[in-house]
Amino acid sequence: MPAIAEQKAVIPVIANSKILIRAQVKSMIHRLQLSTIILLSVNVFASEIQIDTQKKISIDTIKKGVVQIKVYSQSQDPYSPWLSGNVTASTGTGFLIGENKILTNAHVVSNAKFIEAQRNNQTEWYELKTLFVAHDCDLAILEAKAPEFYEDSYSFALGPIPELGSPVDIVGYPIGGNKISISRGIVSRIEQSTYAHSQIDSHLVIQVDAAINPGNSGGPAIQDGSVVGVAFQASTKGENIGYIIPKNVIEHFLKDIEDGKYDGYVELGIHYQPSYSLSERLYRKIPKDVEGVFVTKILQGGSAFGLLEKGDLIHSIDGLKLGKNGTVAYNGESRIDFVEIVDNKFAGEEITLEVIRKGERMILKFPAKRMPALDLMRSRYDVSYSYFILAGLVFQPMNRDLLETWAKSGQTQGGSQFLYRFNHLTELGNEETEEIILYRKLSHPINSSADYFLNMVVETVNGKPINNLNAFANEIQNSKAKYITIYFKDISLPLIVNREDAINSDLEIKKSYNVSGK
Repeated sequence: MPAIAEQKAVIPVIANSKILIRAQVKSMIHRLQLSTIILLSVNVFASEIQIDTQKKISIDTIKKGVVQIKVYSQSQDPYSPWLSGNVTASTGTGFLIGENKILTNAHVVSNAKFIEAQRNNQTEWYELKTLFVAHDCDLAILEAKAPEFYEDSYSFALGPIPELGSPVDIVGYPIGGNKISISRGIVSRIEQSTYAHSQIDSHLVIQVDAAINPGNSGGPAIQDGSVVGVAFQASTKGENIGYIIPKNVIEHFLKDIEDGKYDGYVELGIHYQPSYSLSERLYRKIPKDVEGVFVTKILQGGSAFGLLEKGDLIHSIDGLKLGKNGTVAYNGESRIDFVEIVDNKFAGEEITLEVIRKGERMILKFPAKRMPALDLMRSRYDVSYSYFILAGLVFQPMNRDLLETWAKSGQTQGGSQFLYRFNHLTELGNEETEEIILYRKLSHPINSSADYFLNMVVETVNGKPINNLNAFANEIQNSKAKYITIYFKDISLPLIVNREDAINSDLEIKKSYNVSGK
């Protein structure tokens, strides 16, 4: 399915106007390509959030329910994980929903150290706490600690997905002033696309021609008095092209957290291609009147792993017929990617596929499940990065944040294995395995000849297979051998380090480079 060519998640207004993320991403699950991306017990929800399409509310009432959020954040440096970045101040928007809960974007509060907020005409700021964050769909729930914050407030209800061509009002606190802002736009497109915050997750989005600027993030999109979406992304090409998170994604998030924790989205876990080719259809014995998509790869850990086979044609999902391009009829006239049907499910719920395999029809039924391996391919927030130093050589589990900062470091010689294995993590490993990479050296005479091994992935230490960083560290720290021998994947020559010399040099290296910890 074609992706939106250029997107940015609408960044909070940052004091130093710094670009948060710039990357070129290829989605591993839905074949979507996204060019430059930059970032601009609650059971109460089930009973209190109601669809209301008739209610009209005044601007004064809207002001009572929209929140200006100020965030002080600090993140760790993936390339130098013993260092923390500067504290930055930023602002975003949120709105009241349910009983004293504030809904906003995950990217507004990511890496937050302190959050405060105020509503229209309030004269002081109130401290907020984060209750739930969903980085895979860019949503978060906050709560004010002081009850006074909610005095004379208004909680919004969710409305239905708006129709194409209908107007919506985007409300928030964008850059350019301190007062609340309301801009109107027209719904121009509804489709599935990549969410810039995580860089790999794809869900339904609504495109509007309203200006969504830095600071608008997390603000409500209102139609007929109800919230029909949350502002979160804007196009970097063209003018006044913004995107909002629709009702079905919001409701999925709210339902997920009803048990007091956020579990995340399930994944079908396949690659596929359209079935336009007549030659391939004849070769695979596909009847003329049957449409669908051909499975090209099944990913380990996905819902379909061990059930679908390469070359299968998926004809229908849960009774909905696929077109040759992989779309299904949605909301009357619209068509969306069939994986959106999987998106709406929770772990354990049944997926039913009608498949044609080698000319024969069959029905496959299996439970939906998450793919933990995808967590390493997402941009990460609110986490610290584990690492291990041996003779000034820095080892770390492979992850997207490391890859992005490594790419900017200029020390990328011999990095093809790093890039290849990252892009194929879901095929080459499993959910219980970490790929440990030697990505950097802190220069010292003891490691002067180690450049050959930079950007390579560890396979064994002293003959023992390494599946994670703890195993790597334990094997080295517990070794009594004179030499530590490390083999890397696809390389026959090992790295050999004198254990005693490494221990002595590490003390000197860590002091010279101001490295604390491991």
